[in-house]
Amino acid sequence: MKFNKDLLEKRWVAYTIATCSAVVLFFLLSNLGDIFNGIKVVYKILSPLVTGLIIAYIIDPFVTFLKKTVFADIKNENTKKKLSVTTALVGIAIIIILLMVALIPQIIVSIQTFVKNINTYVESLQHFLKTASVEAAKRNIDISGLIRFGDDTLSMIGRKIPENFNGILNTSISISKAIFDLFIAMFLAIYYLADKDRLKGSFSRLLKRIIKEDKYKAFAGFWERCNSILIRYIAFDIIDGIIVGVANFIFMSIAGIPYSVLISLVVGVTNLAPTFGPIVGAIIGGFVLVLVNPLHALWFIIFTIILQTIDGYVLKPKLFGGSLGVPGVWILISIIVGSRILGVTGILLAIPFAAIVDFIYHDLIFQGARKREELEKQKALSKTD
Repeated sequence: MKFNKDLLEKRWVAYTIATCSAVVLFFLLSNLGDIFNGIKVVYKILSPLVTGLIIAYIIDPFVTFLKKTVFADIKNENTKKKLSVTTALVGIAIIIILLMVALIPQIIVSIQTFVKNINTYVESLQHFLKTASVEAAKRNIDISGLIRFGDDTLSMIGRKIPENFNGILNTSISISKAIFDLFIAMFLAIYYLADKDRLKGSFSRLLKRIIKEDKYKAFAGFWERCNSILIRYIAFDIIDGIIVGVANFIFMSIAGIPYSVLISLVVGVTNLAPTFGPIVGAIIGGFVLVLVNPLHALWFIIFTIILQTIDGYVLKPKLFGGSLGVPGVWILISIIVGSRILGVTGILLAIPFAAIVDFIYHDLIFQGARKREELEKQKALSKTD
């Protein structure tokens, strides 16, 4: 150990390490695209395994809750575990099926109606733009260039949407593959949940053999904190998305705005993605409604701004509290990196990932550096004494 310490204190060793580190960093930055693509390829191959692990991770709190409440009186731990896993999976499957039965027929009808009437909507909006142009000309305002651009865009939309709709309907192979992968992931989730204690015990024993006891305890505490951040975020983000989607549906139904189910579903789902999700939902909903009736689109955008303001300043702070408060720059970097590596999954998990990185920096690296500084000060004081 002394040899290593003396060696590291030599100047040429420090220069060599710094040079090698710079070369490695340059290589990584130069090939960042290839590295991301490689990670994406590996993720695509292992996606059923990863999806199964994610499903098991999300369902596990429900399983634990059932074990401690509904099946608490059962003495046999193995039977208790099996009943809890089965009940949680069946319950969630029933909820998903009921939602699909209730929503999918309405969504299909909405899409079919929208595509069928797209030319009528385009003609109506073109007429509105021409009327606006005439009124503007009366007031010596020239918006003819804007009107021509709008006409060309609407004509293209009127042609492209019906053409591409047939392509959308012919994606059954991709949908079938996605459903097949989902079934595999569900079966893997069952095995993960059934063998959770054994897998956890094996991993703990492996870690104890690799690292010292104090390091293991520190790692266990770190994992518990990360687990708490992730579970809290996933649960409350889903609740937040449901509340926003339902509130949007109620408003659109009361205001008599069409396609309320379809647009509210889009708004609720896109709200799960941080920062840019609500903007994407508003753009999609506004685009659909502006073709139907520009006034409906205006009311929708106004309500969305009000709803997102309430969501950002009232609802999210109530749900998440201060446990996930991270700087905006961390979130932006996490969204960019996450989207490049894991696509939509990376975007959805950007905030908890940023929270974990922020926690690592402040509670581990920063605090560790402060402790080392204090120890060095104490040593310096003891030497002077």
